[in-house]
Amino acid sequence: MAARIKRPGIRRLLLAQLVVIVLMTGVGALSGGSPGAYSAFVGGVVAFLPNAFFAWRAFRYRGGRHAKNIVSGFYRAEAGKFGLTVALLTVVFVAVPPSNHAFFFGAYVVMLFVHCLAAWLGTRPSPN
Repeated sequence: MAARIKRPGIRRLLLAQLVVIVLMTGVGALSGGSPGAYSAFVGGVVAFLPNAFFAWRAFRYRGGRHAKNIVSGFYRAEAGKFGLTVALLTVVFVAVPPSNHAFFFGAYVVMLFVHCLAAWLGTRPSPN
């Protein structure tokens, strides 16, 4: 009987990140008005899109027969994530600069922490 390895909860992580984008946009709107909301939204999106790209590219293959494809997929996904992050940050600061840098970087950093926190919470042993 073949062993079944469950797929990681990527959809839940991406959904949690989308919820955090909405929350950070709301905080930006309450604290800084429309410019704060816009900056928080853009900061969240700049963090979210590379993570979504990584999830899409890295988890395409499953099973022991695809071990080489899995490893190369992770390397390519990480390189693409890095390149996409650099490109998005460049586009944001050149073409559409955020009006409130504190909300932009605050939302960006919170999104990175959500990613780390969700991964940590997903790997904790159950209290039973």
